[in-house]
Amino acid sequence: MPKGSAMSAEQTRAAEVEAYLLAVQRSEGHPYMALLGMRTLDTQGLHEKVRRGLPFQVFQRFVRLTELSPHTLAAILLIPARTLPRRKAQRRLQPDESDRLLRLARIYGKAIELFESDSQAAMRWLRGPVVALGGAAPLALCQTEPGALEVEHLIGRFQHGVFS
Repeated sequence: MPKGSAMSAEQTRAAEVEAYLLAVQRSEGHPYMALLGMRTLDTQGLHEKVRRGLPFQVFQRFVRLTELSPHTLAAILLIPARTLPRRKAQRRLQPDESDRLLRLARIYGKAIELFESDSQAAMRWLRGPVVALGGAAPLALCQTEPGALEVEHLIGRFQHGVFS
């Protein structure tokens, strides 16, 4: 790549994943916030941001990072397709949508760790059916907290060599 040219999407993704892994290594409070392009916040600060609703640009960044389509991400976050343009115009997600996006970022981060920094392998796994989850795709389960916790527990079992 010539000097002065913009980073490719792949290079940008790699830098964002690296920022996340560095935050994990430093044991910062909420390292998955790095995946959303936000400073790692203390729990109270994060709580307040979610209560106000995250900026829509965080949604857009996550689309770019994961290579999910905006409509696919909206469906995972339970945002109706007809509502998505309104959120973009308002430049803000609702608190419940923000909460689900944080949950998904947390799971995506855990999957990146599981696949040793390979974000594309992490997304393939998150999108595909997983026998240990009853054949469900981890992304689909991330629509609810109980489902996301099950995915997170499964990732933890894999990381510790306990194969379900």
